[in-house]
Amino acid sequence: MALDNKRKQLAMVAEDEWLQPVEEAVNERYDIYCAHLAEIERSGSIVDYANGYRYFGWQYDEDMAGWWFREWLPAAYDVYIFGDFNNWQRTQLRLNKDAHGVWSIFLPDAMYSFRLTHGSLYKLHIHGQNGWHDRIPAYATRLIQDDSTKNYSAQFWIPQPFDWGEDKLVVDKDNLLIYETHIGMSSEKEGVSTYKEFEQKVLPRVKKAGYNAIQVMAIAEHPYYGSFGYHVANFFAPSSRFGTPEELKSLVRKAHKLGIAVIMDIVHAHYVKNFNEGINELDGSPYHYSKQGGAGYQPYWDSKVFDYGKREVEHFLLSNVKYWLDEYHFDGYRFDGVTSMIYHHHGYTDFDCREKFFDEGVNKDALVYLSLANKLVHDFRPEAVTIAEDVSGMPGMCRTIEDGGIGFDFRLGMAIPDYWIKLLEDERDEDWNIDEMWGVLTNRLPKVKTVAYAESHDQAMVGDKTIAFRLMDKEMYFAMNKGSENLVVERGMALHKMIRLMTISVGGDAYLNFMGNEFGHPEWIDFPREGNDWSYSHARRQWSLADNGFLRYGQLGLFDKEMLKVIKKYKVLSDGYPYKWHNDWENKTLAFSHKGLYFVFNWSPENSCPDYRVEVPWPGKYTVLLSTDEGRFGGFDRHTKGQEHFTETIVDEWDNPHYFIQIYNTARTAMVLKWQK
Repeated sequence: MALDNKRKQLAMVAEDEWLQPVEEAVNERYDIYCAHLAEIERSGSIVDYANGYRYFGWQYDEDMAGWWFREWLPAAYDVYIFGDFNNWQRTQLRLNKDAHGVWSIFLPDAMYSFRLTHGSLYKLHIHGQNGWHDRIPAYATRLIQDDSTKNYSAQFWIPQPFDWGEDKLVVDKDNLLIYETHIGMSSEKEGVSTYKEFEQKVLPRVKKAGYNAIQVMAIAEHPYYGSFGYHVANFFAPSSRFGTPEELKSLVRKAHKLGIAVIMDIVHAHYVKNFNEGINELDGSPYHYSKQGGAGYQPYWDSKVFDYGKREVEHFLLSNVKYWLDEYHFDGYRFDGVTSMIYHHHGYTDFDCREKFFDEGVNKDALVYLSLANKLVHDFRPEAVTIAEDVSGMPGMCRTIEDGGIGFDFRLGMAIPDYWIKLLEDERDEDWNIDEMWGVLTNRLPKVKTVAYAESHDQAMVGDKTIAFRLMDKEMYFAMNKGSENLVVERGMALHKMIRLMTISVGGDAYLNFMGNEFGHPEWIDFPREGNDWSYSHARRQWSLADNGFLRYGQLGLFDKEMLKVIKKYKVLSDGYPYKWHNDWENKTLAFSHKGLYFVFNWSPENSCPDYRVEVPWPGKYTVLLSTDEGRFGGFDRHTKGQEHFTETIVDEWDNPHYFIQIYNTARTAMVLKWQK
């Protein structure tokens, strides 16, 4: 991509007066990207460039009839490969180093075929500045852990080709309903669940619940289970805790057959500093995949930071992006920790002025990398989706690269769950500010698509609380029976439904929910650790709570299902912003339209108003499609599905007609009405 000699103003700047004072900085960011992409494209496309997984590691050579092994270790003095195929003799098979720091060895079939077989274990023996060490290769595609020593070994994994069949799925980006999942904690048992169990037991639940995508956490191999998969050690190896690579592929294939996209939670913001399992100081130097010293360390996460400006590191990461799309048919990525990536201070500052998005605190190399990653994803698989976890509000994150942006399809609306937590923690229901609520949920720029969510796994971790647990706390242990009468539970049930409906109908262009939270899963998530005697009791999902016909959890789950059905059928998420028609502070009532539907929310804890008049956009009949107060959802049936309301017309002093309906505006309820002429 050549740079234009005659500059045309980037659309991102042209459409936003706020950015025009920093136009030069936006242009510089774009120019750096263009120059680097042009450098890559001198030898081919970016899709061809990102083929490291087809060159490094084990690669079969048909012409020479044998296996090459390659690893980039520029600072290493000596490198050997060893394993069960040579009786673990560390210094028998020495690799040779080329001018680019790549070490390689060729093992002919005639010599090793009877020993180097599918399932063989191996490691590298590396001599560097830090001495002699046994290490795991960076491009290892399979690891296993020894049960007795707990040490990891790489595994020579060359199975029969996987039968994908007619596997094909196009992500519905206009109607994206994401079910955030974690394979290991997805079953009811107190232990680690598997890919196979997830495929057989959880995917049908996701389909039945109405979600059309899963966002899968903790896929890349990570030594500490309790890290939730965010301290990655081996970027090309799916976690062996959950099963084999083929079982993960089977899960993806089954999801696609069910019409469910599979989005991987990819972690390129940092890597685990563990020495034995990961890539830290792999070539013996402290500046291999990271910069030396503090620039290569994330102090808030106690992990290592990639050197995004080093071409070999960039190649490694881009190859990793393509690898999961190619080999495992993932449908895109949620990029974790983007804020940490794009600032040298990792986002730990107040973004109180525009210039902080363009000053010396910005990691320009990381921004270029993310732009390249987005181009790669969309060039290789145009239907794939990318989502940025950025809390800073970096301008252009979700604008196209051609417009001057970074190229993500969506950003996470991280302010929304923070707002609900603040509201529930700090304010009485009577004091809730409905104008502030509306402002927070609609606070997004046009053309910046947002994934709205009331809570994710972050809000469910030990030390925090889910929305259901904040609302009902200990009452959940003994008052969730449908026959119980409990004011705390009744309030909690009502607000749980309203918060979700408000979030999905106002907060963004896509929606996310963490597994189990749709039915109010009680308590927190706490992985096995020394402090809880290595218990799995809180690292699982108790699906039976929702399946039990006598408990209220099932009513919350049913509401979530019916809510998604309405939102999906009427394509509410593809309609941009809602339009507010009614704002009543005294009765804490909001009413708005969105994609032909009309929503009424009464947040008051006590004000129920018969014959309540609200202005509506069109004349005709308004029929209730959904109400949080329906008995099937644990409500009191004060307004039910199918109720009809007809408009009356009032002409103002300028002869403009206004249309109104009268409803029973009940406290702590919300309803969705469909308009008909």
